[in-house]
Amino acid sequence: MNIMASMRLPILIFILIVTIAVLLAALYLLLLIPRFHSPDCSALMGHFYAHRGFHDLKHGVPENSMKAFRRAVEKGYGIELDVQLSADGIPVVFHDNTLTRMCGVDKRVCELTLEELQSLSLGGTQERIPTFREFLDMVNGQVPLIVEIKMEKWDARIPMAANDLLKDYKGAYCIESFHPCALMWYRKHRPDVFRGQLCTNFNKENRNHSLPYFLLGKMLTNIASRPDFIAYNWKYRDDLSRRICCDLYHALPVAWTIRSQQELDACRKDFKLFIFEGFEPV
Repeated sequence: MNIMASMRLPILIFILIVTIAVLLAALYLLLLIPRFHSPDCSALMGHFYAHRGFHDLKHGVPENSMKAFRRAVEKGYGIELDVQLSADGIPVVFHDNTLTRMCGVDKRVCELTLEELQSLSLGGTQERIPTFREFLDMVNGQVPLIVEIKMEKWDARIPMAANDLLKDYKGAYCIESFHPCALMWYRKHRPDVFRGQLCTNFNKENRNHSLPYFLLGKMLTNIASRPDFIAYNWKYRDDLSRRICCDLYHALPVAWTIRSQQELDACRKDFKLFIFEGFEPV
């Protein structure tokens, strides 16, 4: 009897450990769940997407410029672009939070009015920061769009302002964001819009090991935002969370950013849409 009693405690501990592990695994799978009944995305398929337009600064075509966008339309490429707000609340097309890299000005985009922003040169060229409205008017449905909602912290004005212009737009588009709250806004207010979670392995790419970035990198907010697609840094395509979302749950896999034909060929089997720059894909 003493032998049986001495064996019982380790067995109970083992059962408890296994039960906790199973529950944690189930919770992990639950938190990753995307949207299962997505809007039709057929108009988005079959295209390569030019990252910030079909730009080439060496030849006077800066990223996120009207010239880069016109080149993409002429080539028949879809366009990936970034939307954020000026100080006076106008949606503009610009990637970085600061103007330093592209305009040589040590200010944030949100600190300058539209008039002030459009007085700046993009990359030392004659191109200026475009508004989202003039971009949409130019494209006019000719090619599909991936619209990234840019925000460092939650600001409902940004998806609202983008949606005010997109709600009557006749062309094919989807939205994406690194910030899951942007997707939550669309889930609540525009469930008819195809939406995607932008992501990467932040621990490897940015060496950021904070808890919020761990949760973002593992997409454990999907249960709240319910993305239709996962746009992931192709270099980290074997990330377990991405594999579960796309292979098990069948969220549409989108690759960013492909920079050569060799990179494109290397990840064709893992993705269905490709965001590229710096070369012409085939």
